[in-house]
Amino acid sequence: MRVLLVEDEPDLGKAIDRTLKQEKYIVDWAQDGNEAWEYLESHWTQYNLAIFDWLLPGLSGLELLRRLRAKNSALPVLMLTAKDRMEDKVAGLDAGADDYLVKPFGMAELLARLRALQRRSPQIQPQKLQVGNLVLDCGNRTVCHLDRSGKNQSIFLTNKEFQLLEYFMKHPNQIVTTDQIRNQLWEASADTFSNVVAAQVRLLRRKLESFGGANLIETVHGVGYRMKN
Repeated sequence: MRVLLVEDEPDLGKAIDRTLKQEKYIVDWAQDGNEAWEYLESHWTQYNLAIFDWLLPGLSGLELLRRLRAKNSALPVLMLTAKDRMEDKVAGLDAGADDYLVKPFGMAELLARLRALQRRSPQIQPQKLQVGNLVLDCGNRTVCHLDRSGKNQSIFLTNKEFQLLEYFMKHPNQIVTTDQIRNQLWEASADTFSNVVAAQVRLLRRKLESFGGANLIETVHGVGYRMKN
């Protein structure tokens, strides 16, 4: 689940960024409206959720929202603001915000509102994915292997391993390139080394092979990878 966070207050931005990553979100954090719009234009289809502060340097959160909706984007957006007047809330909702959270707020409430947005959006509604004997629960963030007796064996994956497996399972039998994986699973500002994808795929394969999932993910030389169903 990839989130665009737009917040210019450093302390609050760091706190939200840390909290979201602890919950296994992939986060791109922009600190002004112009930078946020560059993120959106560069990674238009990759975001699942957005969090916009209202008052920002450059483009305001409200202007960002209007631009987004003018492009007919249905990206779910949560607005953050210190503005608590009814007319301000109405202005934000009328501009296309899906929810509105007034500062100060608790991180538990922020996470609850994001989960609610996910449930309301059919494009990102939590679901179960199955490829072969592997079952991935996107909502509960768990992975199980079904053995021959029908019993579930839980597979512990790191955050990045889970995200990588989820991406493969959403594209079974499709070739996905190294660049597609890197762009989807790592923050735009991340300083990744050249073979980071290959290294992560290798780690994931080892875990799957220990549960009988050998050869599930094949290398397509010179292109990328494919998960066989």
